[in-house]
Amino acid sequence: MKYIRTFFSVLWRTWFYLWMLLVILLLSPLLLATIWSDSTYPSFYKIARLWAKLTFYGMGMSYHKEASYPLEKGKSYMFIANHSSMMDILMMLLLVKDNPFVFVGKKELAKLPIFGFFYKKTCILVDRKDSKSRYQVFQSAQKKLNSGLSICIFPEGGVPDDRHIVLDSFKDGAFRLAIDHQIPVVPIALGYLKYYFPFQWGLGKPGKVPVVILPPISTQGMKQDHKKEVKEQAYQGILEVVSVWERKKIKKVA
Repeated sequence: MKYIRTFFSVLWRTWFYLWMLLVILLLSPLLLATIWSDSTYPSFYKIARLWAKLTFYGMGMSYHKEASYPLEKGKSYMFIANHSSMMDILMMLLLVKDNPFVFVGKKELAKLPIFGFFYKKTCILVDRKDSKSRYQVFQSAQKKLNSGLSICIFPEGGVPDDRHIVLDSFKDGAFRLAIDHQIPVVPIALGYLKYYFPFQWGLGKPGKVPVVILPPISTQGMKQDHKKEVKEQAYQGILEVVSVWERKKIKKVA
């Protein structure tokens, strides 16, 4: 039975990569027309959301919002979320409609065929081992925020190798930027993706993803001395939600 599940999981994951690339190719004329400047980025963002919808639902996935705090249309935010799967990128695009954001993500994804080209052109890439790269991220993010866009960062800095970790510790970058630009931090909790679509081959299956969009954390009037406080509030907010889901999942499996 285990080998049968593994076979179908590998087949499903292979379909994901093929389907994702096919959708990009179909949308590539529109994507290529909108990736070259900040002025056309909102148009690119709409097409990217279409790509995310077609890819996500084409995988047999679905999601439901257990709670969602309304956001102000067109306002700049710092979006953050827990990170456990490649599907997290699709989820964030699906969830945020009226506040176009730019991802800050690891440069390794730029090596993927076709997807990597658009990723490199539209995202802020970071090499977390290179201090110069981290500084350049702040400069690029400032430019995007000044043009009225939002930023999306997965503050864990990567996906933990140990799937038993419910939520890894947060890096400072997202909160430093939010305070520098006096923009609210919006914590978003994504559930079960480390079970539905983990990075390990041979594991995973389609499923429904629970989502909670927590109330924005204001940084108005704050200085960098408040960074730890904001980070802790965001961390505890997401941890509280995903811990409940984790207990439900473990109980269900057991």
